Amino acid sequence: MSLPFVLAAPLTGCGSGDEGATVKGAELVKAGQLTTCTHLPYAPFQSEKDGKVVGFDVSMIDLVAEDLGVKQVVVDKSFETIKTGADLNAGVCDVAAAGMTITDERKKNLDFSVPYFDATQALLARKGVKAATVEDIVAQKLKLGSQSSTTGEDFAREHGADPQSFESSDAELNGLRTGQVDVIVQDYPVVQNWLKDPATAAKFEIVGNLDTGEQYGFAVKKGGNPELLKLIDKAITDAKADGTYKKLYEQWIGPMPNGADAS
Repeated sequence: MSLPFVLAAPLTGCGSGDEGATVKGAELVKAGQLTTCTHLPYAPFQSEKDGKVVGFDVSMIDLVAEDLGVKQVVVDKSFETIKTGADLNAGVCDVAAAGMTITDERKKNLDFSVPYFDATQALLARKGVKAATVEDIVAQKLKLGSQSSTTGEDFAREHGADPQSFESSDAELNGLRTGQVDVIVQDYPVVQNWLKDPATAAKFEIVGNLDTGEQYGFAVKKGGNPELLKLIDKAITDAKADGTYKKLYEQWIGPMPNGADAS
């Protein structure tokens, strides 16, 4: 169903000599490809496997690439430069797809698509820890870990915690494994994916679920690519209407929960 895509080496801008193109009104930084900025790894939304980047976000953006008749090329960037719009403004990529929550603050720097995923946060701890909320963690003086620049980290701070910040989700999990922290906060689907590993599931468990009302969106340059944004919105809407969204959800994330928005 999807056109082939590859992981490109990190870029600093579009001054590589390759000219951009306009396809169906969408401005592309490089002809013949839809360039996507993401932050790896963040399974099940995006991660590298056998030299390719795969996941739910990648498959969804592949639908846009197919509509444009181009391939998707994924660029691994810092989440900080993605959420601030720096990469899009610098012409590194056309679209940001990084399991990114839509927030009012980020809307100042990015134009978001319609929401494509309802997200909640989870607290993962070594077995035996009893801390269902951030307030419990603070009261018990437990060490909390978070991924830097994320809404999970913001939520923890807003609720009185001072979490240790890790650059990536993998580093955060490793911090829990090595005892640097007692509990970590992370998006629920990511934690679910970690617990598919028997070794992780044997030592750690979800001790709390935080319903933060978050929704993920894809993003383009602020005020800079309205036609591409329309095509992304259309791909999301069409996928929910024709069953493609449900198929991809179950492929990458698991059974859709009751009441999930798949239509």
